[in-house]
Amino acid sequence: MVLEIAHLTIRPGQNAAFEQAFTQAQRIIASMPGYLSHELGLCLERPQDYVLLVRWATLEDHEIGFRQSAQYQEWKKLLHHFYDPFPSVVHFEPVALPPVA
Repeated sequence: MVLEIAHLTIRPGQNAAFEQAFTQAQRIIASMPGYLSHELGLCLERPQDYVLLVRWATLEDHEIGFRQSAQYQEWKKLLHHFYDPFPSVVHFEPVALPPVA
């Protein structure tokens, strides 16, 4: 499992429109091979900031399967004009830790 974390900063006054567009866009990402789940969070201290967490089966499912798909073009059309600056996106994998005693 890979966790994609995207920090999204939305243009001032665009939160409602962004959230409405995201409601539509989330159907796109949820339909992609390797998609496991996602959540969108709003920052309490900076209400123009969101975090998007997406769980993928593999890194390639996101980087190749999604980002190189025709569906990604629709995702971009729906969402990318809301961002300022463009989001930073990083990926994490679980770390095996010993159980808590």
